[in-house]
Amino acid sequence: MTKKPLAYRMRPRTIEEIIGQLHLVAEGKIINRMVKAKQLSSMILYGPPGIGKTSIASAIAGSTKYAFRTLNAVTNNKKDIQIVAEEAKMSGSVILLLDEVHRLDKAKQDFLLPYLENGMITLIGATTSNPYHAINPAIRSRCQIFELKPLTQDEMKTAVLRALKDKERGLGRHAIEITDEAVSHFANSSNGDVRSALNALELAVLSTEKNDEGTIVITIEIAEECLQKKSFSHDKDGDGHYDVLSAFQKSIRGSDVNAALHYLGRLAEAGDLPSISRRLLVIAYEDIGLASPQAGARTLAAVETAEKIGFPEARIPLANAIIELCLSPKSNSAISAIDAALADIRSGKSGEVPDHLKDAHYKGAKELGRGIDYKYPHSYESGWVPQQYLPNKLKHARYYEPKTTGKFEQALSTIYNKIQKQSK
Repeated sequence: MTKKPLAYRMRPRTIEEIIGQLHLVAEGKIINRMVKAKQLSSMILYGPPGIGKTSIASAIAGSTKYAFRTLNAVTNNKKDIQIVAEEAKMSGSVILLLDEVHRLDKAKQDFLLPYLENGMITLIGATTSNPYHAINPAIRSRCQIFELKPLTQDEMKTAVLRALKDKERGLGRHAIEITDEAVSHFANSSNGDVRSALNALELAVLSTEKNDEGTIVITIEIAEECLQKKSFSHDKDGDGHYDVLSAFQKSIRGSDVNAALHYLGRLAEAGDLPSISRRLLVIAYEDIGLASPQAGARTLAAVETAEKIGFPEARIPLANAIIELCLSPKSNSAISAIDAALADIRSGKSGEVPDHLKDAHYKGAKELGRGIDYKYPHSYESGWVPQQYLPNKLKHARYYEPKTTGKFEQALSTIYNKIQKQSK
């Protein structure tokens, strides 16, 4: 029989053994209360890999003594779910951990829903994807949704030390001497992924020969060999991806060069040049806008260069663009203006195009009053003439509110305000 990995063996058996996720499992928190009251409801747990989704499910089952089964929405078929349903009929209740729940197809979903409704199956869905985006509403509406957080460095260290001391399931039967630096490396260099840290720890112990005293000595050098670098976790389809992109844009908007370069580094490590390129072009026009119009053209040039040369060199033109965008004056007047116009249109405020602006380039148009009294601005010395352009319902609407962020928009503001006054 194959020995299960350390991370599997060290899964918590009761809710009290769970490390981290205190916002859910600490005394008085929601999952803790549900377990103590023995009033479980179906739930979806989402967050990065290796932070305890399966552990919480198994701990809930262990704390409540309910039957506990694990399936995968992709690899297990409808028949596997039927077997769980039959067991639920016999025992009265089964906790079903369904991994990759966002991949549940319609046939499996339709079969499962009645059992969720009558409470015979308590579903604990696990996913790395944001359930509000990725999970079918029919399943989502029947579940509580809980977000799990990556473990802190102290929590990771607790997990490592517990595995070293546990004689029943962990490594406590071995004579192990481990340096503080090695413990810190396992705890700090796994990006909050307990599974990665514990499996690297086990590899270190099992691959290191005992010394003359019969002790396994784990040094920082051995720890670094078994966990060679920080486990950079970045799922391009997962929720964390959009969090990084959001932080990336907000850092540039907030003029924080160092934070923006940090998030660029994370996206670059993930090799996600398309997302970086698209987001930078959006930022150039959404956040910098009319305060520095040439920033858009220079950002496009940097993006095109990056796409031609690829990583790792692409980081150089991208960093140039990001530093400029961070330190440029900011103006969102253009996006605010178009959004204000769209808001009126979507709320039904549109109205009919004034007759003098209607197309008059066809026979009979003049007889219908189309294009009559239109004043051609180029026929006037100033190049501008007062006349109504907006529909009657909106003739006093003002969408563009200029900002005095730099010479360019200040010049636009002067012209705009002059026209507005003359139009009244």
